[in-house]
Amino acid sequence: MTGLLQRWLCVMSLAVSSLAVHAQDFGDTPYVQTPQVVVDSMLKTAGVSGRDFVIDLGSGDGRMIITAAKRFGARGFGVDLDRKLVQLANANAKVEGVSDKAVFYARDLFETDLSPASVITLYLLPEVNFMARSKFLALAPGTRIVSHDYGIGDWPPDLSYDMDAPGKSVGRNPKSKVLYWVVPDNVAGRWRGMIGDGKQSRPLELAVRQHYQKVTVTASLGGRAVAVESARLSGRSLAVRLTAPGLGVVSLTAERDHQVLEGQLRVDGRDAVRWEAARTELWDPEHLAKRPPVVREFQAD
Repeated sequence: MTGLLQRWLCVMSLAVSSLAVHAQDFGDTPYVQTPQVVVDSMLKTAGVSGRDFVIDLGSGDGRMIITAAKRFGARGFGVDLDRKLVQLANANAKVEGVSDKAVFYARDLFETDLSPASVITLYLLPEVNFMARSKFLALAPGTRIVSHDYGIGDWPPDLSYDMDAPGKSVGRNPKSKVLYWVVPDNVAGRWRGMIGDGKQSRPLELAVRQHYQKVTVTASLGGRAVAVESARLSGRSLAVRLTAPGLGVVSLTAERDHQVLEGQLRVDGRDAVRWEAARTELWDPEHLAKRPPVVREFQAD
């Protein structure tokens, strides 16, 4: 037992020493850099360009926002709780000549207004991501979020992939995971519009159930059920493809404006025409709906 205890203490001592190196005298919270190759991949995955405003949560040495500014022409800011890191990041931005586009603040992410962002980047612990989930979902539909290594609770990413991360200072293997989301609009409910074939118009009803960006759509035309081949929600854009008797394949794409879907509809390969539908019933998406309390039963000892 004594030998096992000595070996365990040795391992723990090495782990603490390693953690101290990662912290790099920047306070009590361990600081782990995102390898530059991962930074580049995250920004490319989010499609960052000069039109974007990027906010980095847990900005560290500032490399995410500095890269977004220098390589992609974007503007933005980063926040971090560690003032020494914030000073370092602002100094790095000045050295790289992008201090007019990249700024860093000592600030709590939960007290930070994220609404200016078109892109959010993060490398936070999964528990923090989960706590921030409602804050992310409240952003404007279409806002892009890209995370290094960790997900956001039960919100499934639109895209995820593993990649080599040479120089990564944590983990047994130098690998990283990149996860990407687009904040979805709220399109859950029942929608009613009209569809015509040049001879007559009939009401088209869509019943949309939603779990984050995943949608399930059922449809009826003139009161009769029709087959829905596919339905997809990406940000504000809802795309539905269905087959209707007497019409053939019907494809529609639309975006919500208050309680109206507005977009285009194409019937059996013909030219697209303007289409709109009004929401006749408003449903909560499943991820926002109130859930009943969990009842736990305990057996007496």
